[in-house]
Amino acid sequence: MTRAHKFVALSIAVLAFASAANAQVAWNELSDAQRRVLAPQAEGWDQLEPARQEQIARGAERWLEMNRRERALARDRFQMWQGLSDEQRAAMRTRHQEFRRLPPNERARLLDVYRRYRMMPPERRLELRQRFRELTPDQRRVLRDQRLRRPNRP
Repeated sequence: MTRAHKFVALSIAVLAFASAANAQVAWNELSDAQRRVLAPQAEGWDQLEPARQEQIARGAERWLEMNRRERALARDRFQMWQGLSDEQRAAMRTRHQEFRRLPPNERARLLDVYRRYRMMPPERRLELRQRFRELTPDQRRVLRDQRLRRPNRP
């Protein structure tokens, strides 16, 4: 294949991918189960951006794969999310993006720290939160920096 043919083939592939990425998800293309879950969205489905349709369809698929306990947790988290201000949501999105950019070993270490925190008695967690709230912003930054650099403890 000549260089020109390769370029044309690559261009066609890129254009096909771009149009597929922007293709609208038709309501009738969803499974029956997805349509039942997304019934409240049916009327405005066609007005949603294709990327948003895809995101919602994937969410419905995840929902269908959850057991009762997982669904209850998801409902609780969604209600908590709805109760946040726009500024709080933006801060959470930023923290999530920062977490996703960490190397896998750092993410795993932080998840381990969080699991250990969640296993603490509620009184101890409350005490730690209170101590953290009493810190100045500079003290909080130093503590976070130290925690990020600290290796796993047994």
